[in-house]
Amino acid sequence: MTALTDRLAKPKTGKPSASIVVGLPQVNLLPPEVRAARGLRSIKRWLVIALVVTLALCGLLYVVNVAQSQAADDELMDAQSETARLTLEQAKYAEVPRVLNQLDVTSSTRTIAMSTDVLWKSYLDAIAAVLPEGVSLDTISMSGATPMTPLAAPANVLQSARVGEITLTGRSLSLPDTAALIDELNSIPGLGDAWVTAAVVDSDPEFGIYYKIDGSVQVRAGAFSDRFQPVDTDGGK
Repeated sequence: MTALTDRLAKPKTGKPSASIVVGLPQVNLLPPEVRAARGLRSIKRWLVIALVVTLALCGLLYVVNVAQSQAADDELMDAQSETARLTLEQAKYAEVPRVLNQLDVTSSTRTIAMSTDVLWKSYLDAIAAVLPEGVSLDTISMSGATPMTPLAAPANVLQSARVGEITLTGRSLSLPDTAALIDELNSIPGLGDAWVTAAVVDSDPEFGIYYKIDGSVQVRAGAFSDRFQPVDTDGGK
């Protein structure tokens, strides 16, 4: 008895015994039909959720498509309105191309018609300015080429090409220096081949006796004014 008591009171040496806790055993007493019904309800819930999400996505896509379609329709209407406006504007200016074409034709016609234009007044003033002292003009006439008809060749073979001719008649109370008169006429830019054909004594009841002078001077191509020629973008002709 004492030995048994001592053995029970004396602690054991070595590794302590591990404490093992074992849970209570569980047993599912539900019938299989109940478990299957619960699983089916869970599946149905997930199917409903999936259907709702799908319908929501479809609705969102529909709204987006409707918005895009409406925006496209609005853009189309704006484009159609702009096209209609431009068509009306175009109708307003339908005459512009025809008018511009007529202006081009008129401008070209004027350029051709005035290609032989000469500022005769300036040449008449220049001739009057270079006449020797005591010499005055009685008559003066001009003839020139046209765009369609060139001037006839000069009768004097010594004269060079010309585009016009000025013939003049003057008078002088003294014997004129015809050589000096010719030099002065040739010095005018655009003129050349001046010639005095006659210097004869004549009389007039008002002026009495005087020397009658007949002469001519040729007009060169440099006398053309070119004032109706088209001007390029650089400002030159």
